[in-house]
Amino acid sequence: MTADSVTRLLAGFEDRLPGLLALYEDLHAHPELSFQEFRTAEVVADRLREQGWEVTEGVGGTGVVGVLANGAGPVVLLRADMDGLPVEERTQLPYASRETGVDGEGNDVPVMHACGHDMHVTCLLGATAQLAAARAEWQGTVVAVFQPAEEVGGGALAMIEDGFPERFPRPDVCLGQHVFPAPVGFAGTRPGPVMAASDGLRVRLFGRGGHGSAPESTVDPVVMAAAVVMRLQTVVSREVGAAQTAVVTVGSLHTGTKENVIPDTAELRINIRSTTPAVRDRVLAAIARIVRAEAAASGAPREPEIAEINSFPVTVNDEQATGTVLSALAQVLGADRVFTLPQPLTGSEDFGAFGTALGVPSVFWHFGGADPALFQDLDPEAMLTDGLPDTIPVNHSPHFAPVPEPTLRTGVTSLLTAATPWLCPEDHPTGSVRLPSGKASA
Repeated sequence: MTADSVTRLLAGFEDRLPGLLALYEDLHAHPELSFQEFRTAEVVADRLREQGWEVTEGVGGTGVVGVLANGAGPVVLLRADMDGLPVEERTQLPYASRETGVDGEGNDVPVMHACGHDMHVTCLLGATAQLAAARAEWQGTVVAVFQPAEEVGGGALAMIEDGFPERFPRPDVCLGQHVFPAPVGFAGTRPGPVMAASDGLRVRLFGRGGHGSAPESTVDPVVMAAAVVMRLQTVVSREVGAAQTAVVTVGSLHTGTKENVIPDTAELRINIRSTTPAVRDRVLAAIARIVRAEAAASGAPREPEIAEINSFPVTVNDEQATGTVLSALAQVLGADRVFTLPQPLTGSEDFGAFGTALGVPSVFWHFGGADPALFQDLDPEAMLTDGLPDTIPVNHSPHFAPVPEPTLRTGVTSLLTAATPWLCPEDHPTGSVRLPSGKASA
């Protein structure tokens, strides 16, 4: 990839940037829950049509797919996710969300873009605008996928089951990205497993309720649930090897309505992260064993119920394609700002379902969205091994909000850069690229 190829694709970006920033603030202020992204999908479809893309709406429910054919050449899939989370925003931003929604179980909940999907949508719409305006500079076909319901692990599969492989051009590569709490301008990924598998479980424990003054006449599910929560903390520490990766989190525990009434039931929601099938199987088996054993030890009148809520597979990057993307990003963002992750992240994604279903390579990377001033005294190398300080809000936090600019600039540039080796193959692999800000990067 030469300097000229990316520079030409970015022509006119500065003129479009104010409109993209306004779009980002609008999307941030109006998040929607999984499979309810109706307003977002309409905004996306309208923008793509204005840019000249062939648009299909309602794919997998609320998904939107844009196709731009530009002569013979490779087909590149670019993906962004659209859904928000049931989180009450506490950023105090002037465009902070005040939206509410109804979740899948009928509960009224606050809604926030606490994972940056509003940034993903805006970056991809920025990239599609650049591609549409610079058709003379590339050749092939781009499939822009705006996916619903990533947060519940069902959006990619819903689009695939809605005939995605038959309805749209088969890509030669699938590319996707995610904003995360690293300094703006940094990006990273790795070949092979890059994000963990995730399993969500709903556990119902059954007791026998009664008066709080006479616990001896009851089977207390509150105590049973507490015992389960504490025992689950030993799964990773005592059943997973030190060189292996797993996380077990009890994110929700509901039981009872009054301080002097012992309830009949308790419900726990458990999240499991793993990076290999063997570890996943071991952890799931340990959880089931512990839940049933604690119920038996408590004298529960019936067996507990264990049901799957959702399941994400491990996100796996193709080795050769990942090397190509890392090389391209290093040339644009700077070799000192592009890193290879030492191990898979414990977060999860359903992006990999596209590459798996289509039988093509895929690459997923992360790019920074946090104010660099927060990292002045931190060593980037140490962050890879030691993690982030507690003062920096992470994804899913009510305080998480990327710095709009230059995060948006970096996200658009990264998408175009990653796609260029396929769309402009004659220009690959060397050069110094001039970023939209006018700053050259080797």
